[in-house]
Amino acid sequence: MKIRPVILCGGAGTRLWPKSKKHQAKQFIDFGNWTLLGKTLERVKASIFDPPIISTNTKYLKQIKQHLKKYKIRKFKIVLEPSKRNTAPAILSTALIKDIPNEQPLMFLAADHLIEKASLFNKAIKKNQKKLTQKNIFIFGIKPTIPSSEFGYFLTRKGKVTRFIEKPQEARAKQIISKKGYWNSGMFYLRKDSIINNFKKYQPNIYRNCNKAVTKAKYKNNVYYLDKKSFTKATAKSFDYAILEKTKDINAIKLDIPWSDLGSWKEICKMYGRNKQKYFKKKNVFYRPWGRYVNLFNGKDFLIKELYVKPKGILSLQKHHHRAEHWVVTHGKPMITLNKKSFVKKPDETIFIPLGAVHRIANPYKQPVKIIEAQIGSILKETDIVRFEDVYGRVKN
Repeated sequence: MKIRPVILCGGAGTRLWPKSKKHQAKQFIDFGNWTLLGKTLERVKASIFDPPIISTNTKYLKQIKQHLKKYKIRKFKIVLEPSKRNTAPAILSTALIKDIPNEQPLMFLAADHLIEKASLFNKAIKKNQKKLTQKNIFIFGIKPTIPSSEFGYFLTRKGKVTRFIEKPQEARAKQIISKKGYWNSGMFYLRKDSIINNFKKYQPNIYRNCNKAVTKAKYKNNVYYLDKKSFTKATAKSFDYAILEKTKDINAIKLDIPWSDLGSWKEICKMYGRNKQKYFKKKNVFYRPWGRYVNLFNGKDFLIKELYVKPKGILSLQKHHHRAEHWVVTHGKPMITLNKKSFVKKPDETIFIPLGAVHRIANPYKQPVKIIEAQIGSILKETDIVRFEDVYGRVKN
């Protein structure tokens, strides 16, 4: 029996656009002729999988159908949530649709994860298929590359998950990693009958109402429109709180592969930093007295650059009216001025420049400085620079 991939595609992605009312959902952002949902759809075209099921809401239906068409996925099912009830009702509702046999393995994937080395990921899915039972759950852990406070973690003993830790502070994250903790990727793998049995046991309210929502759903053109009255009565809970923290039968599949949910501009900057050769164009290099910059990618309401500040180079003290900036240092030790503070940053450290903040980069050392910069705003042009001081005489009186 093949594995049925279920793609959870209802997230709004508000973390990237905290001040914007017209933000783009992360899974649909064009990062350079590709999106995270597109990458996910590419992954599930592997021979181990049956056609995908996508869980989402009406707001995203059009974009999802465009993606399915682009990636030539003709066989699919879409389950539409009539209201937001978090991941537990979303996961259960997709599993309850009648064309999934009781013992079929289901692989729950987030639509907004970037998995490089997908073949290793799919190999791990296939390898553990025979271990699935009517009760157990497998979750995917990623070997941490840094002690990040942006991800949840779990600890294991003899392959079983013993504890979940939700987004710890960096110092705590270091301790967890020293105990061989893994990032919790939020990807789950289990059989249909295991989902039903776990929800019946631990979340009878969610099971009862989701079952009604699916039974009473309208079905048209491969889309299940869940019954609103029933679905809204289901308790709004995440799958982690509803099931994972209750059951004891959780197994870990540990992976050492490049993975990110691109949930912050820091992660997005790093992704462009790793892949900058793909985005580099000579015509997008601009020289300045302090060094140079290259525009790597101009997206919708964001621009990604790499700055190169030569030894002893110093940018003007400046501010912007229309954009905020996120910087990730990739080389050297820049001296940063931010409003009335000055500090030195090292490689892999980040700086956030809020809209209207007065700031400057200087490089007092012999090593060049390199920074990947994400500009976020409505106007992303060099004209949006107000200079206060400049050693190269570029301040207009």
